[in-house]
Amino acid sequence: MKRILSRRAFLQGSAAAAGGLAVAKTIKLEAAPLRRAVAPSDRVRFGMIGIGMQGSGLLGQAITIPGVECVAAADLYDGRHTLAREITANPSLPTTRKYQELLDRKDIDCIVAAVPDHWHRRVVVDACNAGKDIYCEKPMSHTVADGLAMVEAAQKNNRIVQIGSQRVSSVLCAKAAELYKGGAIGDIEMVELTLGRNDPTGAWEYPPPTDLSPQTVDWDTWLNDAPKVPFNKLHFARWRCWRAYGTGVAGDLMVHLISGMMATLGWNEIPRSATAMGGIFRFNDGRDMPDFHTVLFDYHGIPVYVRLDLGCETPELARFMGPKGLLDAGEFELRHASQTGMDADPSYYSFSFPAKMREEYVKLWHAEHDPTLGKEPLREDTVYRGHDWDDMKPHLNVFFQAVKSRNPVTEDAVFGNHAAVACHMANESYFRQKPVTWDAASKTIKS
Repeated sequence: MKRILSRRAFLQGSAAAAGGLAVAKTIKLEAAPLRRAVAPSDRVRFGMIGIGMQGSGLLGQAITIPGVECVAAADLYDGRHTLAREITANPSLPTTRKYQELLDRKDIDCIVAAVPDHWHRRVVVDACNAGKDIYCEKPMSHTVADGLAMVEAAQKNNRIVQIGSQRVSSVLCAKAAELYKGGAIGDIEMVELTLGRNDPTGAWEYPPPTDLSPQTVDWDTWLNDAPKVPFNKLHFARWRCWRAYGTGVAGDLMVHLISGMMATLGWNEIPRSATAMGGIFRFNDGRDMPDFHTVLFDYHGIPVYVRLDLGCETPELARFMGPKGLLDAGEFELRHASQTGMDADPSYYSFSFPAKMREEYVKLWHAEHDPTLGKEPLREDTVYRGHDWDDMKPHLNVFFQAVKSRNPVTEDAVFGNHAAVACHMANESYFRQKPVTWDAASKTIKS
């Protein structure tokens, strides 16, 4: 039988394709340098609330930014007072269990807060009411009602509020937004957001501090408005595992992916609906939040699929799909793969034609579609590499600069609330075991 699809061999031999040559190149992206010299009048003095795992990282990064100084710290666990002094290399750093003391200080310009989710509302609202700008870790809120109260407090007091999904300040996120806005993939058709871990630490099974006790931590205050239960060192160290204190994989991981997607696509809104599935498949340690969570969101008719798994490690990926190609954003790189949207070969449907008809079709197809050798259209794939898709220091720097300039931040209270509500919808759909929708009129989640 005469070989009909001989063009594939020709393409392989000539390194060409009907849609054009595929060429990959790598571009290194560099973040804008931080200011080196800062006048004393431009210095920013902040108070640190919460010096746990994330808070210690924020504190360590913040004090390396030129012109930024930590003048006091607060935490309900005494061991973290010692940690704050160690991080700042300041043995006389004032520390307290009562964060309100920081809000009362006139020499503090702003607050950086990294506290459990069920404390976000109180700390942010109190800071805004005290006239302090605040950087608050993600997710912005523990509940929908909390987020609405936080937005209201920020706006009423004209305060700078930056929410801590750091990737929205990274050079990779900025490049992704630039490419999408420039039409690199055409109109968005679908988004896939995935992330997987496979170890106890990644599932929040953290070792409690060895001296943790009712004497070293103010347990009753730590509970805040959660149900009053006896002291439990696992609840303190692993609070993300329980709905009373945290928001699970949605608030810990999904919110990063959703925030990056929103910044890339220019979406600053709440999804219409969410349909979730999941369960506790591996870490049966008493938690009530799922360790596997999948969600399908509807963003004004665009499907956004999210998969989060604490029982199988998979690369972090935000995939943006359009008729002109893909944008794949990973932890340390962004890949743009362009597509022509054209057939590379005569249609295989022609095998349903009689032989003579098929030969005529194939001949005509080549005459109309074959490129001229040496003048093939170029299809370029590009990899952009940056320091980190999730850049903490640039995100903090944006906040500290805004404290002085009053310029907008990259993730204000409205943006942060929209991202958080998506996570709340994912959790509500999981627990209600049915799809949920956002009711904009009542500002509530309905099912």
